[in-house]
Amino acid sequence: MTARPPLEVDTLRELLLAPAGPLARLDVVEQAGSTNDDVVAALRTEPDAWPHASLLVAEHQSAGHGRAGRTWTTPPRSALTCTFVARPRSGPATYGWLPLLAGLGTVRALRATAGVRAVLKWPNDVLVELGDRVEPLPGWGTARKVAGVLAQAVPQVPAVAVGIGVNVDQRADELPVPWATSLALAGAGPADRANVLVALVRALDEVAQRWVEHDGDAAAAGLVDEVASVCATLGRRVQVELPGGDVLVGTAAGLADDGALLVTDDDGVVQRVLAGDVTHVRVTGATPR
Repeated sequence: MTARPPLEVDTLRELLLAPAGPLARLDVVEQAGSTNDDVVAALRTEPDAWPHASLLVAEHQSAGHGRAGRTWTTPPRSALTCTFVARPRSGPATYGWLPLLAGLGTVRALRATAGVRAVLKWPNDVLVELGDRVEPLPGWGTARKVAGVLAQAVPQVPAVAVGIGVNVDQRADELPVPWATSLALAGAGPADRANVLVALVRALDEVAQRWVEHDGDAAAAGLVDEVASVCATLGRRVQVELPGGDVLVGTAAGLADDGALLVTDDDGVVQRVLAGDVTHVRVTGATPR
């Protein structure tokens, strides 16, 4: 297999750092255990060095993790693994929107650069539909995860570390879990991590600016409808696994103004589910649209 090339850091800085681009800081390291862990630690020890719109990118993430402590590791230079620093003025009550907005930006970036029909699985996965190229899996059907989002608040700063991992050119034997895929396997052809990164930064900046301009009010910014339009979970039968073992079954009816998932249970009662209160959401028979 041809050696995977490194990112061209100087070129990325020319494109993405202010004043030409939206970033205040861009660091690219050869390896990190977890970019989220490193950014959270840096924010706690030297917060002034990591302003809003800072970004850490790792060529290789050896101990990445997702929600509920799940691990997510990738071969060197096969994925785009990065963490953004967000310092919203709107306060913690609005933080629930950050993984959804990051997911929206990721969906847009992948559609624009990779030519795949990416969709959002509430609250923090980005999927692509592979159809008859794969066997259906329970809770996933023939959709597969190509990217994930993990937002971690750092209250004492205050700030939020928003981690995004995109599987770019992994082979099937390099994927961490059976329900994962990569852009290359999804039919994108040879994918360029730099192009994906540039598109991702710009898409996130556009979404974030609108959110900030409306003081974290996603509805006023028109972002509730935009997230809903790319969210494959909505309108489908879901099984929500809650902490402690409780399970909520119903239909994902919509999104609340704070980003909560509205689930109509089998008794017709609408229940609000916050991302922080969910272990897993399984969609029954879902095909991303």
